[in-house]
Amino acid sequence: MAPPFWKTKRLEEMNSAEWESLCDGCGRCCLHKLRDEATEALAFTNVACRLLDLRSCRCRDYANRRRRVPDCVSLTTAALRHIDWLPPSCAYRRLAEGRDLAWWHPLVSGDPETVHQAGVSVRGRAVSERQAGDWEDHVVDWPGRLPGRPRKLREETA
Repeated sequence: MAPPFWKTKRLEEMNSAEWESLCDGCGRCCLHKLRDEATEALAFTNVACRLLDLRSCRCRDYANRRRRVPDCVSLTTAALRHIDWLPPSCAYRRLAEGRDLAWWHPLVSGDPETVHQAGVSVRGRAVSERQAGDWEDHVVDWPGRLPGRPRKLREETA
């Protein structure tokens, strides 16, 4: 059996279907970030883009997102070199850094729910930008950290 495409191809070599399949559906990149103008320091918030479905953690209008949200970033291999806010759990970042996909990634697990079960997604942790109020009141650190393995899964694999 041939190894999976992400182990044999560089990001630049992937076709659009392969590239898109790398998105695990966590929604972390759709959380608003704050950057200090003086220091350039980055702060994550739990405030989600208005297009993010907080249950599925997927964009409600992916095809038209750039038209509807002009500052939405189109992730490309070139953009990866300049973006400093992708979470450490992100498949694009992991592969760009020479790491493999995580155990909970749907391409590895075969189940799109493992990203949620593992506590990687924003499900149950994010608020809509329309309801958030002052984003500075929503600064959190978890989007910039890797989640631990859920207790139930740790016990099952021990």
